Amino acid sequence: MRRLNRGALPWRLFASALLLLLALGVQAAEQPGRAAIASAHPAATVAGQETLAMGGNAFDAAVAISAALAVAEPYSSGLGGGGFFLLREAGAQPAYRFLDARERAPLAAHVDLYRRDGEVQPQLSLNGPLAAAIPGLPAALVLLAERFGQLPLRDSLAPAIRLARDGVGIDRVYRERANWRLAALRDDPQSARIFLDEDGEIPAEFALLQQPELATTLERLARDGHAGFYAGEIADKLVAGVRAAGGIWTLRDLAEYRIVERQPLRVSLAEGRELISAPPPSAGGLALAQSLLILQQLPWRQAEPVQRTHLVVETLRRAYRDRGLLGDPDFVANPLSQLLAPAYMKQLTASIDPDQATSSDSLPAAGGWHEGDHTTHFSVLDADGNAVAATLSINLPFGAAFTVPGTGVLLNDEMDDFAADVQGANAYGLTGSQANAIAAGKRPLSSMSPSFIESSKDFASFGTPGGSRIPSMVLLAMLEYLDGQPIAHWPSVARYHHQFRPDLIEHEPDTFSPAQIAALRARGHQLKVLQRSYGNQQVLFWDKPGKRVEAASDPRGVGTSAVVTPPQR
Repeated sequence: MRRLNRGALPWRLFASALLLLLALGVQAAEQPGRAAIASAHPAATVAGQETLAMGGNAFDAAVAISAALAVAEPYSSGLGGGGFFLLREAGAQPAYRFLDARERAPLAAHVDLYRRDGEVQPQLSLNGPLAAAIPGLPAALVLLAERFGQLPLRDSLAPAIRLARDGVGIDRVYRERANWRLAALRDDPQSARIFLDEDGEIPAEFALLQQPELATTLERLARDGHAGFYAGEIADKLVAGVRAAGGIWTLRDLAEYRIVERQPLRVSLAEGRELISAPPPSAGGLALAQSLLILQQLPWRQAEPVQRTHLVVETLRRAYRDRGLLGDPDFVANPLSQLLAPAYMKQLTASIDPDQATSSDSLPAAGGWHEGDHTTHFSVLDADGNAVAATLSINLPFGAAFTVPGTGVLLNDEMDDFAADVQGANAYGLTGSQANAIAAGKRPLSSMSPSFIESSKDFASFGTPGGSRIPSMVLLAMLEYLDGQPIAHWPSVARYHHQFRPDLIEHEPDTFSPAQIAALRARGHQLKVLQRSYGNQQVLFWDKPGKRVEAASDPRGVGTSAVVTPPQR
């Protein structure tokens, strides 16, 4: 029989206690101690703050913010739309999750859904209920509350219900977006009644937008959860309203909708950092990963402005070329490992001429698509280190411009994000993609790219609306972060964009000086100045050793950011 070494026992107990204390210390060091929110609308930021003050975590706040944006920004998101949620669960070893709440094609959809007399009719996928896929946002709100939140769903939805019933002020962004879709809004009696004034015109600034029917639908969701939207009275009204106006939804479409949890796209970067971003059916995460992996092999930091622009544009040209290979992973195989392989990254990097633009015609096309650019984004971090970056959409401003009678639910037109004509090209010159062809139950490809970059030293969250320009906008913000610039610079940096085809640099009005434009043209680049700014980025930063938390909203929009001291527990 082995004799107990009495002297060893206290030492083992001491060692175990020391290891436990060290582990707890590491975990405590990973808590920011303060919360932060950046969202595209002040009412949504306030809703998030209110939820955190009630004892909710970042996931509860995400529910509140998403629902408030659905009320206050009907031109960008809503219960009739969907989105992507990237989650960080706090801990000594953080866990990352990706919730795919993308809309799903109705089961009656097929590849020739918008073809009439042999020709694709683009308007059929833009306006009216035939353009609408099955919404995912309501299911996401329920799942976030039930699986990750600390508060009942009714508490997190309370701010949005109040906003819908009492009203939210019309601002300049609402008026601008409504002007773009005025004819479509007028064509639908319900949308005209809710979103326009009594004369069918755009409401005056500071007028009150009240949506009592939407408040009732939100209350039903708060009371009954998933079944409050996808079954019962609301589902009956949704299907009856859609089919009466020429759509193809069925009760089975709604009953079978589920959120899909996917593995986030994770890529190791230089300096001990990791990119955590959106996997397919987003193509944005891949574009960001490829761009960062290429750029870290190039001297972009040391380059003067024109040379840096040249290197970034050539990187984007190559990253965007590969997007057309992707589609809904439940329907197509996505070659991510090949597209991120070190040898392939070196090959793409080596193909960049440091002094001259590469013609896109000289690179074989991999396909592409067009998507609407009016989505929304928010980022939230709680005091424990839980975080959410979410990009939400109904596609074009005010989606399909069709509101289902008796529900207040404005439907998306996300079916337009499929490649309706895989043989041809769209108005933007992007060729069709078989991987993104319409199919029953399929989710359309997207550029939405909620993203984190994390290391042992810091954590940053990025995201913006903007359709196909999303990855380039997020990349420019990430480069500001990697360059050590203050957080206020990340969402405000002047923007430019290249997406392989068309073969030109689109840019905001004041991005380049005349001399810089001339220098870029001398390198072989074609440039197109846009008549307005674009995007609406919302970012967060957590300096771990310094326990410093910051947030910033894009100055181009009306969003707000806030850093919050949590309530005492």
